[in-house]
Amino acid sequence: MDLSALSLAELRDLQQQIPAELKRRESAEKANVLNEVRAFAKARGFAIEDLLGKEVKVKAAGGGGKVKVKYRHPQNAELEWTGRGRKPKWVEAWLAEGASMDALLV
Repeated sequence: MDLSALSLAELRDLQQQIPAELKRRESAEKANVLNEVRAFAKARGFAIEDLLGKEVKVKAAGGGGKVKVKYRHPQNAELEWTGRGRKPKWVEAWLAEGASMDALLV
């Protein structure tokens, strides 16, 4: 692909599309490999869980479900947070004003 023929706007658009496409393809490839490994084990009379041991759980292809929202801004419903990871800036600003986290609970 000749990138020199693309405009600056086209390059920026491409740059934004690449991470999502990489994630999608990696997820699909993992699912394919997992299915191949399961078929390989099954052809020999085993389940993949038997080979890995009972304490190791194999996640289903596609990952888990979406985490429920735990906090929401009272004036702007678009501002949500699951309570995982770093606090969003709107939560930090809320706390800096002296308000409590309990007021944001869903």
